[in-house]
Amino acid sequence: MSDLDDFLTPTLARQLEAERALINGDASLRVELTARQDPVTVFGAKVPVRQGWKDISEVLTWLAGRWSDSTAYRFEVVAADVSGDLAYIVGFEHIANSVVGVPVEPYTLRVTHIFRREDGEWRIAHRHRLRPDRSDPP
Repeated sequence: MSDLDDFLTPTLARQLEAERALINGDASLRVELTARQDPVTVFGAKVPVRQGWKDISEVLTWLAGRWSDSTAYRFEVVAADVSGDLAYIVGFEHIANSVVGVPVEPYTLRVTHIFRREDGEWRIAHRHRLRPDRSDPP
């Protein structure tokens, strides 16, 4: 296997499990996947910039409390690479869940994850999530 396969296969499986739990109201796996060492940042679709593991874990817990009843989650990888102790995955999250009790609605987010290896484990050091404007061209 290549370095990319060694990174992508287990890390993507872990990320998908964490994101599915998060959109169903459980932040614990996503918090565990978050880097502990600074810098660690989140540029969220619905929250301002967050920095530091403590702040990010709190906002992930808050977000999980707003989400429930997921009927679909799929991550479409557009690009990924690894170099030493840094790696990235860029793609689309296709989600259907309830947000603050509103009936389940499907939506798509553009997502970039930057991973850093900490103590031999890949963790998300940066997440940038953007909900495309409905007027964006296909």
